Amino acid sequence: MNVVAALRLNMTNVDDPAAEHRARYRAALDMAEYADRCGFAVVNCEEHHGSGTGWLPAPLLLGAALAARTERMRISIGALLVPLYDPVRLAEDLAVLDNLCDGRLTVVAGIGYRPEEYAALGRDFTRRGKLMDEALELMFAAWRNEPIQRGGQPFHVTPKPFTTPHPQLLIAGMSKAAARRAARFGLPLSLPMALPEVEQLYYQELTRCGTTGFVHKPLPASKLTLLHPDPDAAWHAYAPHILTEIREYSSWRRDGVPRPHEVPPVAVEQRRSHSYLEILTPGELRDQIAAGRTEILMNPLIGGLPIDEGWASLRLLGDEVLSGIAAPIA
Repeated sequence: MNVVAALRLNMTNVDDPAAEHRARYRAALDMAEYADRCGFAVVNCEEHHGSGTGWLPAPLLLGAALAARTERMRISIGALLVPLYDPVRLAEDLAVLDNLCDGRLTVVAGIGYRPEEYAALGRDFTRRGKLMDEALELMFAAWRNEPIQRGGQPFHVTPKPFTTPHPQLLIAGMSKAAARRAARFGLPLSLPMALPEVEQLYYQELTRCGTTGFVHKPLPASKLTLLHPDPDAAWHAYAPHILTEIREYSSWRRDGVPRPHEVPPVAVEQRRSHSYLEILTPGELRDQIAAGRTEILMNPLIGGLPIDEGWASLRLLGDEVLSGIAAPIA
């Protein structure tokens, strides 16, 4: 049975802007190197700004560090909030990162939904869709061999990406506008949750635009997984950290904006399974794999979880579950 394991590094810590993060970032790199040796397929870096928990604001920097510490698994940046960047500088950064990781880069491009992030970075939230379209058009042009026009002058973006014609790029979104954008650019659509109407519109738009693509979406039961020999004890110990991440994520909720894992920040102690996260024994996870489970997503540093506890969970997954069953990495 092939299993695809993914490492999530959103770098959430305790909810304290003055908290110390150095050791956790060093641990994240060590964990990624270990996960790479164990056959993990991908490590994912997210982007948010102004977070009380330190939710990762610089995914390209972390991605570059991960490129130096890993050899096989893909480095996914998702969602990368493209409208918050200067498009030419972003095209350069992504080209360099794609070269650093030998083409193992996947970018899931999103526009975000938090006005405060746009305000803090001096971008117009009301123009986010237009900013996204302009950025994509300019980046695609910049990655070609011809110069682009910037400031009335021809300009060559160098180096070019390792991947031809550009790094693997998907459009993230949950709206009809995202589906139309992905189809118009001929890019895959990444849906973080089941949205049949959006998916149907995407395929209709592919036909109308004469482009090709596909929809990437998580499994219906997709959630975070941690491992522990005694899940009940782990729920007592880990609940404050799980709740820290859930509370912050819940605080960003906006009316009319659907999001995955939209759960109220209620107590999770003594819960063997939760809609956001599950805690299993290695044996329970092996049984699920034998029954057909094919994907595992682990965040071993969730919400300030102590580093040694995160390592214990990750090693149970790598040493007692994945050994000999992880899917080959393309």
